[in-house]
Amino acid sequence: MFGFIYSTMIDPLLRDIRVHTPEFSGMKAGDKVLDVCCGTGDQAFHYAKRGIIATGIDLNPNMIRAAERNKRKQGLSNVSFLVADAANLPFKDDFFDYASISLTLHETEKTVTDTIISEMKRVAKKEGVLIFIDFQVPPPKNLFTYLTKAIEFIHGQAYFRYLKAYIEQGGLGEILKTNQLIEEKRDYLKNRLIVIIKARNT
Repeated sequence: MFGFIYSTMIDPLLRDIRVHTPEFSGMKAGDKVLDVCCGTGDQAFHYAKRGIIATGIDLNPNMIRAAERNKRKQGLSNVSFLVADAANLPFKDDFFDYASISLTLHETEKTVTDTIISEMKRVAKKEGVLIFIDFQVPPPKNLFTYLTKAIEFIHGQAYFRYLKAYIEQGGLGEILKTNQLIEEKRDYLKNRLIVIIKARNT
């Protein structure tokens, strides 16, 4: 049920982000791309439609089932999904040209965040690229920000606590520096509520 709700309500709200990401990142047909914490697979589908070989992983089996249903509906053969832990990715070192994660790190505890980033670095090729999408810090003072905070608060106290910690850490830019990643470029979406960063290993 949650997968259906996400597909019909959340995915449409994020469509502009999904479309922008492969263009911003420089992905091209034939690249192997991993989408971490893929949810219903919407970002992976936008990769696949460009001829990219996309893989999506999520720890929630319901999300992966929803992704598989959507894959069948869209008839895409160059995208695959599996249930897997972002903190323990089941892939060889230096395997993907790109690894992306969106709107997830703000809702994980710091040590888990660092482990997820370490795993993304491991499975991406040495010359590969890491793409991070999350809330901008400090957040802009607009309706989107207050709505997002309200949703996170309703989602549960743990998530709200993680969001607060994410903001206190300085957001994506500072987290990536801590994890020894070099920021190549960034862009902003949703009235600057969302930041997207292209980074490489140091």
